Amino acid sequence: METLINNNPYRTLSIDFAKDYIITMRPYLLFVSGVTGICGMSFISELSVSKAILIFLASFLSYGFGQALTDCFQTDTDSISSPYRPLTQGRISKSQVLVVSITGLIFCISIFTIYNPVNLWWGALSGFGLATYTYFKRRFWSGPFYNAWIVAVLFLMAYLCGSDILTFTGNHNFIYGLSAVFWGYANFVLVGYFKDVEADRATGYNTFLVVFGRRLSSIASNIFGLMTILTTLSVFTYSNSLDQLIQDRPYETIILLIGSLVMFSCQVLVHFIKKDDESSNAISLSVHAYILLLSSIIVLNKQEWFIPMIIFYALFNLTMILRPAKTQI
Repeated sequence: METLINNNPYRTLSIDFAKDYIITMRPYLLFVSGVTGICGMSFISELSVSKAILIFLASFLSYGFGQALTDCFQTDTDSISSPYRPLTQGRISKSQVLVVSITGLIFCISIFTIYNPVNLWWGALSGFGLATYTYFKRRFWSGPFYNAWIVAVLFLMAYLCGSDILTFTGNHNFIYGLSAVFWGYANFVLVGYFKDVEADRATGYNTFLVVFGRRLSSIASNIFGLMTILTTLSVFTYSNSLDQLIQDRPYETIILLIGSLVMFSCQVLVHFIKKDDESSNAISLSVHAYILLLSSIIVLNKQEWFIPMIIFYALFNLTMILRPAKTQI
């Protein structure tokens, strides 16, 4: 394994390294952190275009840098379940990826910190979470939840770029939105484990799937998916009736309905996964549902962002089509 990882990696300042690092970032999943940051800042009352662009940029890139960082600590299981990745093939090295990823994360945290100094501490906390992620992934009781709180912190940091740290305590809609992020991402992580059962078992990762099997894991995923829908719905119905929403906010309601149907489809599909290589469709649906449900909250908060979010979702679909391994997400 070690000789594979250190097999003549490309020079850091080269086009080949840049291409392989971008693959390691998973461009199609940058939209997950992107929509999370957009959702957080959609709760900001006053927001300039330049500020929104910078917050989005930091949010969008943070997932890729964080994903590349955590990959450095799990090449054992990735070499079995994801052999196409440049890091497992030795085309780029752990030390290179660590340096670039940490530099990138510092850049993202710096943008958040410029707009609110308290984000420096939240950023440091999320960085600690990424560095210790692999330890908690090995334990069935913590994996999805440990990932989810890190992503929830991103939502909070984006919001804090335009709001005081104390103002969200009485904002029920904000709390519901934060909860939707937490449960939605926890579900994505849990469903994602369905593709790695054999690799995780072989390398000592005692994930929920490895310990309890696919049937109980499917039920747990159903609970996570239901909580995502309910918390998203709570953002809509806290100060409005369903009749009012359908009449006054039809576009947002349609996105909510589509996202809920996609999540429901995902939750049905997980019960039919019998082998690792049968999981890609369910995982894909979990990502689509996450982006759609958060998009419904975004458009509810900022109606003028409807067209940009349509473009955002279209670009997400394009990157999914272009991903290097069609069975991997």
